[in-house]
Amino acid sequence: MPLPKIEREEMSFLTPAEIVDLAEAIHARHRAPVSVGAYGGLRIGELAGLRQSRVDLRARAVTVAEILTEVKGKLIAGPPKTRAGRRTVGLPPFVVHELEAHLAAAQRPSSHIFTAPGGGLLRVLGFRARFWVPATKAAALQGLRIHDLRHTAVALWIAAGATPKEVAVRAGHTSVSFTLDRYGTRRPPGRSRRVGAIQ
Repeated sequence: MPLPKIEREEMSFLTPAEIVDLAEAIHARHRAPVSVGAYGGLRIGELAGLRQSRVDLRARAVTVAEILTEVKGKLIAGPPKTRAGRRTVGLPPFVVHELEAHLAAAQRPSSHIFTAPGGGLLRVLGFRARFWVPATKAAALQGLRIHDLRHTAVALWIAAGATPKEVAVRAGHTSVSFTLDRYGTRRPPGRSRRVGAIQ
């Protein structure tokens, strides 16, 4: 009996202009995580777990050392799942400026960079329902998932000429072969937002 075919998850890739549209459509307190996700390739759990001590504005980089996951309504902090997941990621200067503005506008002291409106830890389900979905609709990007920011970052790195090894390290992949299998090595289409893979 043949095994059922495993369908590859469809990915979405934003253009830089669409990233700007999304960042402008979302609540001001969440513009910075959109930019860090789209250009730094951090997963939502990595964004939620990012501490101020892991941000080096002078070096224009953030270090992924902790993630936040929500299990049955309880937030659990822990290290990345793999050794490769712990990494330092460089950011473009304009994203660093976004981070600086975000930190300057913080109303409540917190050890974490990106927090809930009340200053507590960021809960993904609440963030998605209250901020993400309305913003994607306002930016005419309905159906865009938070994880697609990470796909966008990888696509931008490839388009900029990063090698598969460089992409794997930045993304925190355990192997180059996974990166090649997932994304391929060619540049993404210029205006097509939804494609199966960068190939």
